[in-house]
Amino acid sequence: MLRSIAAVVVAFAALPAAAVPAAAQDRWMTIPDPAPMPEPASTGMAPVNGIEMYYATYGAGDPVLLIHGGLGYADIWGAQVADLMADHLVIVADSRGHGRSTRTEEPFGYDLMASDYVALLDYLNIDTVDLVGWSDGGIIGIDIALTHPERLNRLFAHAANITTDGVDPAVETDAVFGAYIERMAEVYASVSPTPDQFDAFVEQISHMWATQPNWTDAEVATITTPTAIVLGDHDEAITRSHTDHMAAVIPGAEEIILPGVSHFAMLQAPDEYTAAVRAFIDRE
Repeated sequence: MLRSIAAVVVAFAALPAAAVPAAAQDRWMTIPDPAPMPEPASTGMAPVNGIEMYYATYGAGDPVLLIHGGLGYADIWGAQVADLMADHLVIVADSRGHGRSTRTEEPFGYDLMASDYVALLDYLNIDTVDLVGWSDGGIIGIDIALTHPERLNRLFAHAANITTDGVDPAVETDAVFGAYIERMAEVYASVSPTPDQFDAFVEQISHMWATQPNWTDAEVATITTPTAIVLGDHDEAITRSHTDHMAAVIPGAEEIILPGVSHFAMLQAPDEYTAAVRAFIDRE
């Protein structure tokens, strides 16, 4: 997602901890805590592609897979899980190296991470899903739409990009994004099986962010999955022009601009975010 997130981490480590005012008036300037995760129906560690991948499932019904963004973890989706599990089988997981999942020395790549999630669906005996992906999760969703379209019913790709120049360089000094990085470093230290290796993890995944994604317009024009391209109107990381371009080149894509939120829309406006997800994936 980011071209030089390692530099962002270093830069924000040198700043005072209170990077975002606690009483900020505009919700796009805040990163609220995720809602608590409900009690899962099942949870475990799936052996996929040489790693142990944390997963949890909730509820019953048509399956929906929620994929978090870079440096994040499954519990970002607490509010969405609580709503969707009423009539969906909701699957969440920690991507390789993130949260409670392990990693190897194999270079990170979106193809590999997409393969991890396809293997997880195989492990859970789930054939097809609606996929809601945020940031890196949206990019993984696009990768699955390109490589395994038979596994997807619909794709809700929020704050994704298809080339590295879709990233706004200003994100490198953005206080809200810096606060997110600090928060995720704390989460990593508390839940990861390698709690002292956050810097090594960031360095490893940064090699992917430096060059990926790099799909051509011709490649994404082959997507057949019904797709929503989604962005908050105050997103710090992905440019509106790139989002507009994605919606134009992916056949039949619907562009959704979420008002009054940033890259972290699912936390800043959870009810509105979930309503947008439902309006797309529950459509007849």
